[in-house]
Amino acid sequence: MLIGELAEATGTTPRALRHYEQAGLISSERAPNGYRDYGEPAAVRVRNIRALLDAGLTLADVQVFLPCLDGDVAAGPPSPKGLAVARERLAVLEARIAVQTETRDRLRTALGRLDEIDRLDQLDQIVDASITKR
Repeated sequence: MLIGELAEATGTTPRALRHYEQAGLISSERAPNGYRDYGEPAAVRVRNIRALLDAGLTLADVQVFLPCLDGDVAAGPPSPKGLAVARERLAVLEARIAVQTETRDRLRTALGRLDEIDRLDQLDQIVDASITKR
């Protein structure tokens, strides 16, 4: 299977496939014309890689799952090392979310203050306009 065919079969891009190959997650043979030729099991492997990446793992994290990428990753029993990687990644994501939440809250507070100042300025203008009419 050529790289374009594998990309189409797995809903990914040839560039991503070359990246996975460079990371040692998939492999190919070279055809006489120099094109990459992937075996049929590569599609299962790429779908599993995509599922793990979509779950929030990194390519480095996926390395831990190499022994089970050719089967049904979700159906197999979790390995202690795989669970540890997933828990570490979850902790990193939760820490990032906490920082982003704090940042959002600070921005919301700052905008609230600006909105209050804007409302006070508008009120001042109304009061000034009513005084000027007298």
